Amino acid sequence: MLKDMTFGQYYPTRSFVHRLDPRIKILLLIAYIVMVFVAQNFLSLAAAIIFMLISVISSRVPITSVLKSIRGIIFIVIFTAILNVFFYGNPEGETPLFWVVTRGGLVNAGFLALRLVALVMGSAVLTLTTTPVSLTDGIESLLKPLSLVKFPVHELALIMSIALRFIPTLADEADRIMNAQKARGADFESGNLFSRIKALVPVLIPLLISAFRRADELGDAMDARCYSGAKKRTKYKKLRLGIRDLVAVLTAAAFMTGLIFLNVYYAEAISFFARIFAAAFGG
Repeated sequence: MLKDMTFGQYYPTRSFVHRLDPRIKILLLIAYIVMVFVAQNFLSLAAAIIFMLISVISSRVPITSVLKSIRGIIFIVIFTAILNVFFYGNPEGETPLFWVVTRGGLVNAGFLALRLVALVMGSAVLTLTTTPVSLTDGIESLLKPLSLVKFPVHELALIMSIALRFIPTLADEADRIMNAQKARGADFESGNLFSRIKALVPVLIPLLISAFRRADELGDAMDARCYSGAKKRTKYKKLRLGIRDLVAVLTAAAFMTGLIFLNVYYAEAISFFARIFAAAFGG
């Protein structure tokens, strides 16, 4: 259940992706998101997904850990796909397969569902391969120019890091509360949708109280350690770019170029791959 949530968790191991500079990983995630949204067909979207899969393999993170991140958005993916199937319209005047459902609507629904899944999996790779401290340092370094206009860069980065860290913590807490409620006879799985939502109320109230308690304890711990924000703070680990960061950037640039090529020359690419397939299988 909620304890299987992987988003916001860190998977400790030594790999090429783990040793990348956090600033580069954040920029690569932004580039990957741009790739996913720029993709206009399944071939170009496949190029973005292959880039993500190469990152997963290079990170030595189990693919099951990345796939678990999709669980939280399954409902959104299905709901979005259904909306696109029935409200896609018929711009090309296709004959409906049944009722108002057309082949174009099914293809568009599948494309958007795949895009959502790819976005979440790519984001999960970043959190699984980057510690909250490194993520905070990377965000702060990237936003450093905003400090010239008195923008609280350090505080913003710290808030984002704490929020990411609290996702799995609160998920574990919610799972414990649900198990305690089940031991007292609560039923979260039977009944209609509204009954299930109503059954979650006894979970949300103690979870909210626990979240405020943890936030208060965190604030006391920061005060006890004389935390004072970015003022006169130094860093134990300095961020430095290396050869592996250059390799990662060049790889992302190559995939971005290939994706744009597949968008522009989609028909030619389909014909090219068809000829390769025919030559390989003797068709």
